[in-house]
Amino acid sequence: MLTVGEGIFVIDSGPDFRQQMLRMGVRRLDGIVYTHEHKDHVAGMDDVRAFNYLNGGDVRLFVTERVEAALRREFHYAFSDDPYPGVPRVAPYRIDEAPFRLGGAAWWPLPLRHLSLPVLGFRVGGLGYVTDANALEPLAWERLEGVDTLVINALRRTPHPSHFTLDEALEVVRRVGPRRAYLTHLSHQMGRHADLDLELPPGVFVAYDGLQIEVEGPDWRPEGVARGFDGR
Repeated sequence: MLTVGEGIFVIDSGPDFRQQMLRMGVRRLDGIVYTHEHKDHVAGMDDVRAFNYLNGGDVRLFVTERVEAALRREFHYAFSDDPYPGVPRVAPYRIDEAPFRLGGAAWWPLPLRHLSLPVLGFRVGGLGYVTDANALEPLAWERLEGVDTLVINALRRTPHPSHFTLDEALEVVRRVGPRRAYLTHLSHQMGRHADLDLELPPGVFVAYDGLQIEVEGPDWRPEGVARGFDGR
């Protein structure tokens, strides 16, 4: 969850989306920005209905063409022309690799590869977010230049066809050179967090549920952002 300028946004809605929102006491949601269509990143979309009530309107979904098609298949009842009372009320907005403004801030999509699946990470101000990937496209490397804080997936120690290993993630951190980095999307094969922390180089940490951080740093080339989603 990102508090960005004037808004509160979540990247993806996993199966435990409802539990996460309750645990953190979230009472407002200005939108969900999706990285890709895999079930563990979209399964909680149905639970936005609580925010329909709290916010008094549709929840905006920022989606690529592929993600929107998947959501329309899996949650067809939410996109019906004649919706049943009580279904989630959502409003999809199309995104791609082009930058956009949301919450008064610039969002820079980071093209990634999840094996052969195209996936998006995001650069928002000084934060870079890379999940479910095992390769960064050239544009992603460019847009991560000068990032303050990098969050990156590191599934396990041994090779995996679609996720960075620990060593691969640390190599990305080394190349990007952020002030600090957090490892996420960790499997049980990585061992205990306390043990893993002892192995990590300075400035690299294990992320955990409920972690809250403040990120420094300006937008990357903010003058290049023309499209905006702040108006409804």
